[in-house]
Amino acid sequence: MITYNNLYLELRKKLKEAGLPGAALEARELLCLGSGKTREEFYRDAPLYVSPETEKAVRALARRRLDGEPAAYLLGEWDFCGLTLDVSPAVLIPRVDTEVLAEEAIAFVRERGRCRVLDLCAGSGCVGLAVAASAPDCRVVLGELDPEAMKVCRGNIRRCGLGGRVSAVTLDALRPPPETLGEFQCVVCNPPYIPDGDVPNLDRSVRDFEPHLALCGGEDGYDFYTAILRHWRDILAPGGRMYFEVGIGQADTVRAMMRAGEFEDVTVVPDTGGIDRVVYGTLAEII
Repeated sequence: MITYNNLYLELRKKLKEAGLPGAALEARELLCLGSGKTREEFYRDAPLYVSPETEKAVRALARRRLDGEPAAYLLGEWDFCGLTLDVSPAVLIPRVDTEVLAEEAIAFVRERGRCRVLDLCAGSGCVGLAVAASAPDCRVVLGELDPEAMKVCRGNIRRCGLGGRVSAVTLDALRPPPETLGEFQCVVCNPPYIPDGDVPNLDRSVRDFEPHLALCGGEDGYDFYTAILRHWRDILAPGGRMYFEVGIGQADTVRAMMRAGEFEDVTVVPDTGGIDRVVYGTLAEII
């Protein structure tokens, strides 16, 4: 027999030895998931013995994690900008790096007041939902192509209680927008930007578990930036802004693409690790 606390310590040690940076947090969450306990109940029952059935369930989850399956998919949810969102293998796991994209858009939208925002290539809807939650005067459209990802989007709209201001629409970022979509003052996009040839070299937890549809950005990684700047600029109101997340080493190229597309004041913003992560520009006003 083993106590909850000792099982937690064992899991934490194994996860840490595997090089997982969030070993302590993940050990606790996996133990809570396998035992059906809340965090508060885990702390309360830490000195108690674990039943054989619960121990077996927790160890099975730990094996899956050590085999590379992301904790977010095991848990079925993940936190982003203060929101807890549903996730599944149909969508990318929301990352701290992407919070920079949301935060930059939130600052702009708050200044604009009442406006419409499009989150293109929405995935779980994390960016658009964070904007809507932080800027109550805006209306947000989550644009996503994959039907399974769309289910996650719609579920997260309900989970966040934002059904009155957020909607989900099937949109293909590589093709021109439908005429019925209307005009927006802000477009945010975290597109697929990994060059196709680089995907086999990604970390196993990404390569083998996260959706390639949301990763592969074409031969050079710029297919979506090219298509969006060509087809989607016209849905942006004059003076509106377009925000992109970019991969490592892509910021200068995307900045040049935006300048060539008549965007002004094109700006690059680093993430918390100092890597250039967001590129945005303002569509020139009509004189």
